[in-house]
Amino acid sequence: MRLKMNAILLVAGLPGLSLVGGAPGAAQTYDPRYPICMEVYTVDGSTIDCSFTSIAQCAATASGQPAQCYANPYAMQNRQPGPTPPRRNR
Repeated sequence: MRLKMNAILLVAGLPGLSLVGGAPGAAQTYDPRYPICMEVYTVDGSTIDCSFTSIAQCAATASGQPAQCYANPYAMQNRQPGPTPPRRNR
């Protein structure tokens, strides 16, 4: 009887398990560590690169390309860009 109950619970839980292991999420477009982003336009659409510390740095990279630089709408205020601190495992 117990084996039968375990089998029923296993079969009932399989559809929910597929929801947990769904498709991976997309990478975050706007890196909040950097205050300036550049959007480059192509025939296939556009790409956004938020890895610039100043408009001048972005403008130099964008020069000669169909691109524009703008303030990162998700940038953290009063924080310098740099590597993220390592996560502590518990």
